[in-house]
Amino acid sequence: MDDVLSKILSRNALKTLAWGQSFERGQAYCRDGSVRALQAGDGVISAKVQGTRTYRVRLWSEDGELRHDCSCPLGDDGLFCKHCVAIGLAWLDPDSETTPVEEAPDIRAYLGRLDKVALVELVLERAEEDERLHRRLTTQAARAAAWENAGGTNLAAYRGAIDDAVGVHGFVDYRDMYDYGSGLDEVAQSIDDLLVDGQAEAAITLAEYGLEAVEGAIEHVDDSDGWMGDMLERLQEIHLEACRQAPPEPVDLAGRLYEIGMESGYGVFWDAVKSYGVILGKEGLSAYRALAEADWAKVPTLGPGDEDPNKYGGRLALTRLMTSFAEASGNLDELIAVKSKDLSSAHDFLQISEACRDAGQPTKALDWAEKGWAAFDDHRRDGRLREFLANCYHEGNRHDEAMGLIWQAFTEMPGLAAYKALEHHATRADAWSAWQTKAMALIHEEIAGAASSTSGRRGRRSASGDGSLLVEVHLYEKNDEAAWSAARAHGCFEALWLDLARRRERNHPNDAIEIYSKKVTSLLRQTGNHIYDEAVGYLERIAGLGEAGQNAPAFKTMIQELRVNQKRKRNLMKLLDRKGW
Repeated sequence: MDDVLSKILSRNALKTLAWGQSFERGQAYCRDGSVRALQAGDGVISAKVQGTRTYRVRLWSEDGELRHDCSCPLGDDGLFCKHCVAIGLAWLDPDSETTPVEEAPDIRAYLGRLDKVALVELVLERAEEDERLHRRLTTQAARAAAWENAGGTNLAAYRGAIDDAVGVHGFVDYRDMYDYGSGLDEVAQSIDDLLVDGQAEAAITLAEYGLEAVEGAIEHVDDSDGWMGDMLERLQEIHLEACRQAPPEPVDLAGRLYEIGMESGYGVFWDAVKSYGVILGKEGLSAYRALAEADWAKVPTLGPGDEDPNKYGGRLALTRLMTSFAEASGNLDELIAVKSKDLSSAHDFLQISEACRDAGQPTKALDWAEKGWAAFDDHRRDGRLREFLANCYHEGNRHDEAMGLIWQAFTEMPGLAAYKALEHHATRADAWSAWQTKAMALIHEEIAGAASSTSGRRGRRSASGDGSLLVEVHLYEKNDEAAWSAARAHGCFEALWLDLARRRERNHPNDAIEIYSKKVTSLLRQTGNHIYDEAVGYLERIAGLGEAGQNAPAFKTMIQELRVNQKRKRNLMKLLDRKGW
């Protein structure tokens, strides 16, 4: 064992350096024999580790610290990956499932003795086996050729690299997305490098090609971490900067931006009017707008309840585009005309109302809000529109109409949020006392009605027959005793019982103990370590309460009964043992 490494390499050192779950995964790699050709010498250990692919890994000592290198994507980012952990553990445990430790030959010296042709052949052979190396060499060769030929960028080579990086065979799952995404990053960087080389026109062409390729691949990968969205954003940034460096002919650029934006399902170039405005200039913007208006004229107008199968395709992008034109003009009537093209939902009316309000037109805002409220039945109305309309009424001193809307909301779905909204609006109308009395009467009426019917009178929240809303209201108003009485009289949701228990721990510990004990019983009808952990947590709370403390007879009896009734749950018994119960 190398004396230099033995001073700094240990399991604890590996745990400290490991990124995320790398230590646990590295252990598994070491156990299952994934470490191959482990070698050691001159303070360096190296090996191959078989993962998704075969990766080359090295660990060495430098200035008294453990350094590392791995050819996997995480290793490329400088992270201490599972492959580094695996060879470290294999080195520490000579009996692990690895090929024998060997003294490393001097590879650098060997390569130095090769002639240039042999070295080139060796690199090419390796590139045929490694897609990422092949892609990198392809783009670097194309870049070098551009310099040598005074700017003749080999677009075909770059397109081939993009195709190799973006193309998928089957589906790319979450485990392989880091490797896949790293390949995308390399290609994007190679396009970005063209800007440094003064090849902005080539960068424009390749960024557009890349955007189309990435959009085409999105449905074939697990993009939970947002790799593809980030790549679309990065390629758009490169495209914009390239257009700044080498502005294309404005009308031609307008046509390309418009066509790509209309075909995109992921927002590519949807904000081109704002971001490319200076580059397009008056001529380009005029051409862009002419294209948009020609297509906009073909879009059908939708009234309340109408459906449009293309609503989330070209219509969405066009609406956003025409809205940006209208907002830029500052003409409210033009903006209303655009938004009026789609009045299929109550929210569409709300957007127009808000635009009128923001433009300092309260009468128009109220008019559109009332139209939207009247256009839909109860099931399709929008609570946000109700709130907007009520506020309009308050501002016009039409408090009775505002309260009529808010009371209707409360009666349709009694709940704490609706109660708070009622309080807010009634306070604005300087009438909370009367509305509070009315609300409490309705809550009690609901409890009584639900208790006498298995289904409840209106299928509302309180139809379960408990007093949960009443308890919530009392707690919201900081009346804990009234909340406790309501819970005892009518029952409530479990979460509320637990909240009440926490509030009663200090002055009424026996009440809290009763609730926590029921919770423990309920939990232990299930199995699972997380269940046992939660149950023990509640037992700890019981153990710390008043006369039922850990040494009290009642608590000891509870634990004894648990040990008898739950004795088959071995992991639970271990937890009780650790607590000394």
